[in-house]
Amino acid sequence: MKHTLLAALLVATSAVSTVAVAGPTCNVPKAQWMNEADFKKGLEQQGYQIKQFKVTKGQCYEIYGFDKSGKKVEIYFNPGNGQVLETKS
Repeated sequence: MKHTLLAALLVATSAVSTVAVAGPTCNVPKAQWMNEADFKKGLEQQGYQIKQFKVTKGQCYEIYGFDKSGKKVEIYFNPGNGQVLETKS
């Protein structure tokens, strides 16, 4: 019985960790991506304060920081056209 409970716990933990890191997937060839420095500069001109910028496993741009009103944001962007794909608060 302990083995069954342990196995169920491991499966549940794996499922939760997979969901926690899931984000959108971008299928844009890298040759068509917007320049990272220019993209970040454009966001900053819109009032965003970027604390972290990264390329996700799904090949999207993602920022962590604050919007112009000071609200904490996590936003995924299409690297080809800058379109917002998903926002988490």
